[in-house]
Amino acid sequence: MKKFNLGLVINPIAGIGGSVALKGSDGESTQKQAFALGASKQANQKAQLTLNHLAGFSEQICIYTANGEMGGDLAQALGFETQIIHQSAIPTQAIDTQKTIQALAHHNVDLILFAGGDGTARNVCEVAGEDIPVLGIPAGCKIHSGVYAITPGAAGQLCKKLIQGEMLTLAEADVMDIDETQFRQGIVKAKRYGDLLVPMDLRFVQAVKQGGKETQALVLDDIAADIIERMEDDEDCLYLIGSGSTTQSVMQTLDLPNTLLGVDAIYKQRLVGSDLTETEIWQLIHEYPKTKLIFSLIGGQGHIFGRGNQQISARIIKQLTKANLHLIATKTKLQQLNGQPLIVDTPDEQLNQALAGLIKVTTGFHDSVLYPVGFDHPTHKLKG
Repeated sequence: MKKFNLGLVINPIAGIGGSVALKGSDGESTQKQAFALGASKQANQKAQLTLNHLAGFSEQICIYTANGEMGGDLAQALGFETQIIHQSAIPTQAIDTQKTIQALAHHNVDLILFAGGDGTARNVCEVAGEDIPVLGIPAGCKIHSGVYAITPGAAGQLCKKLIQGEMLTLAEADVMDIDETQFRQGIVKAKRYGDLLVPMDLRFVQAVKQGGKETQALVLDDIAADIIERMEDDEDCLYLIGSGSTTQSVMQTLDLPNTLLGVDAIYKQRLVGSDLTETEIWQLIHEYPKTKLIFSLIGGQGHIFGRGNQQISARIIKQLTKANLHLIATKTKLQQLNGQPLIVDTPDEQLNQALAGLIKVTTGFHDSVLYPVGFDHPTHKLKG
């Protein structure tokens, strides 16, 4: 079974000013003052409360983190397999958080856990990609951002759900911060600095918009609208449209002819290839500098590669890279799998294993979920 790759970033001085009434921890002078007043570090203790919920899954998890107090010491002490991907300065600085997040992005982790406050969330937001799911462990003085779990324990519960393969909605959550100088004068002035992609469960994370019962035609229209918006934002990209009725909705919305059981190609919302062979697809992705694949799953079975779309070969998938594979499906279609993972069954065993784990699935307009991918055989399941 492919391990769950968990990114961990701890801001060791997060919340250092809280216990000594400094109403924040931003800035070197504030931190020095906090230590002079007898403050002690608490972020690692908060992170441990989260990781304690994952103790029973230690053999299924590999933690990627920075050295020392930024995560390495804690992960190793708790018995997790640990990969150090950044050597932090002593004392740690904001740049260490940013460099660690950048390194985690290159390691394709399934989720990034970070312990800190709103200042830490800002550091993460400045460098985290839009497609990387993150979750904050509340450890700072100021927690105004919607990217944090309600408690450290709630963060652990949410991670456990992901490791067990439960389907959770991915939603954009605001990163907020307040001016500490004004806050110390009794003025609360919050500012939005961006958003991050967060796995949502309303019991554990700040509430977001909920959807009602799906109406198939309307949901397909929403999915199509999301994909077309991406096309408009990335005009110089060639889009390969895979087979199936879900992807057909994208072509119908664009008013373009569609090969229901084949692969079509569009560029600047114009059809440039129809019912393409593997060789034709291979040639196209070398003619265009940017190519993305929009594909769906086989209903009731859950296969995404290797069944019904052999035109999308292993070498094509490798050439595109995982970042350019965009899976679309209705939540109803995913729920019909009854928790069974999606299946990759190409002749390339190494590729099958590389694609296993969690994948982002677009399920509506600006609406997506994380869902597990397995390989080899439909009976392969991600178990807790």
